Amino acid sequence: MVQRILVVDDEPFNLEIVAEYLEELDCELVLLPSGQEALDTLLADNNFDLIVLDRMMPGVDGMEVLRHIKADTQLHTIPVLMQTAAATPEQVKEGLEAGAYYYLTKPYEPDTLIAIVRTALTEQAHRKTLLVEAQQSASTIQLLREGYFEFRTLDEAEQLASLLSRCTPNPAGVAMGLSELLVNAVEHGNLGISYSEKSALKMEDRWTQEVEQRLQNPKYTDRFAKLYVSRCNDEMVFRIEDDGEGFDWKRYLDFDPARAFDPNGRGIAMARQLAFVSLNYEGRGNIVEARVSLSQTAIGN
Repeated sequence: MVQRILVVDDEPFNLEIVAEYLEELDCELVLLPSGQEALDTLLADNNFDLIVLDRMMPGVDGMEVLRHIKADTQLHTIPVLMQTAAATPEQVKEGLEAGAYYYLTKPYEPDTLIAIVRTALTEQAHRKTLLVEAQQSASTIQLLREGYFEFRTLDEAEQLASLLSRCTPNPAGVAMGLSELLVNAVEHGNLGISYSEKSALKMEDRWTQEVEQRLQNPKYTDRFAKLYVSRCNDEMVFRIEDDGEGFDWKRYLDFDPARAFDPNGRGIAMARQLAFVSLNYEGRGNIVEARVSLSQTAIGN
């Protein structure tokens, strides 16, 4: 299925430039010149995979559009790429806190826009797949009280996230959040791909290829990540361990304006915000425990 992108900018020339840059991605583009038209369109059609949104527009500006999107239960899962010339740390922080998942400062290079959009579309397709798989998983998994799993590939991590999310009242959010933690245990933990390396690989569209190459490297073939699951009172507890050297996890618990323009680095903060009542790292950062409330109202079920 062709992915759809909504592009909103009050400058016709900017709309033309974005359309030209994204031509190679073979996506359906909907171009709109105002925030009000964007809101009207989204109320009638929420089937978009990404919104590229100009921040500074007359009338209904990008921030108001963004807040409407994130407050709407039918729209809030659509990632928003905010493009703007307003890029002070305070402005970037405001956009991130309002729900902008990606940021670009005008003017930007075509390759940068393409790389960020490609990453956003890939991650959105992944989220949709996880949701479908979570909804299709056998309901008997909800009987799980305690379990132990070992995994080493991205596919295994994602399958586990989809399956175990069905133990919770928020399978959509938990599938996405748990997947981020499990994938992190594989790529950063066991395979030793650093933050800067992943940024470069994402920009070059070589991340998946590098992961597969390292999985075949004898240095990493004996490394397995471990997942312990237990039901404790009204919570489901997920404990994940990897064989890596750990990392400075404190930097990634919140959305950081300093990393707003990178194609990666949002997963842990997003998982903490959308899926878990608590997220705690231990030791050198190669152990993380996430807790999900079993009494919360189901979201996206």
